Amino acid sequence: MLKSTVLDPQGQTIQRALSSLGYSKVQDVRQGKFFVLALDGLSREEAKTQVERIAKDVLTNPVIEEFRFEILE
Repeated sequence: MLKSTVLDPQGQTIQRALSSLGYSKVQDVRQGKFFVLALDGLSREEAKTQVERIAKDVLTNPVIEEFRFEILE
């Protein structure tokens, strides 16, 4: 996701479109990316460490984006 301090023109466009479709209660939209990584042979802790490193080094621009992840069994 873009950091909250970074302008999100796509999110604003989506919010305006929703409003024009009658969803006037939606006051803000932030859009982002979603990735699914399939890992094999790692402990939960190893997976957490590796996913965090991948997110920081490859999948996000830490200057303008932030990330969160979830590990599913």
